[in-house]
Amino acid sequence: MALSALIVDDEQLAREELKYLLDSLGDVDVVAEGANGFEAVELIEEHAPDLVFLDVQMPGLDGFAVIERLVERARARKPEEAARRLPHFVFATAYDQYAVRAFDVNALDYLLKPFDRRRVEEAVERARQRSAGAAQAATDPAPAESQLEALLRLLNKPAAESRTQPTKLVVQTQNRMLLVDQAEVCFASVDEGVIRIVTRTVEGQARSRTLEELQDQLDPAVFWRAHRGFLVNINHIREVVPWFKSTYQLRMDDKAQTEIPVSRAQTRHLRELFKL
Repeated sequence: MALSALIVDDEQLAREELKYLLDSLGDVDVVAEGANGFEAVELIEEHAPDLVFLDVQMPGLDGFAVIERLVERARARKPEEAARRLPHFVFATAYDQYAVRAFDVNALDYLLKPFDRRRVEEAVERARQRSAGAAQAATDPAPAESQLEALLRLLNKPAAESRTQPTKLVVQTQNRMLLVDQAEVCFASVDEGVIRIVTRTVEGQARSRTLEELQDQLDPAVFWRAHRGFLVNINHIREVVPWFKSTYQLRMDDKAQTEIPVSRAQTRHLRELFKL
């Protein structure tokens, strides 16, 4: 049986690309498309789709605010009706720093632009599996209500946590354990599983196991995942260097003036960040 799907994105080309990929799967019925968060809420209420592909940053309401509004509306209904009306969500965006929060709010999956057919297919398959499990659980109203409450708490959790982030990081250099202010960090990189932190005066190894783990400790307004292997402090970018095929490199202000590639998925964010 085909899954019903809704696409919400403020970029028409992104909507067209995703619809083309979903249509090519043959067992997904795109019932409607929206261009902003307010349309998303109304279209979800109207069509009650199985699956929603939801952009994170949109005019009016962002993707997280859309889910929050739906949850608040669902709480006013009977739990069994709420369980039927809340679809599975897949966040679709060019900005991979939202990935952790996307899963925090119980998103089914997370797709980076430009879309990859294999990843879209995997998201649809996850929706099928979760829908099969939800069909069995929908007869019990109590879990549905508790899930709504938990989801609403998670939506409000990241803002509270950001206020308690540590201001210093532990950097290991030879036999010393240095405390470094976040603001002094120029960038962090990963090489063969080792996380390296670079400032203007210090270079050493982070205690974090992954860049994702390190990023969780840093101010999201300042630190940006410019590339899968690099996390940069935007206040330490000295120069933006045009590169091959409309891509860019970042020249940092550390001693070596390290050049860091910007991934294609993050090029749009770079242009918006510096009005290129």
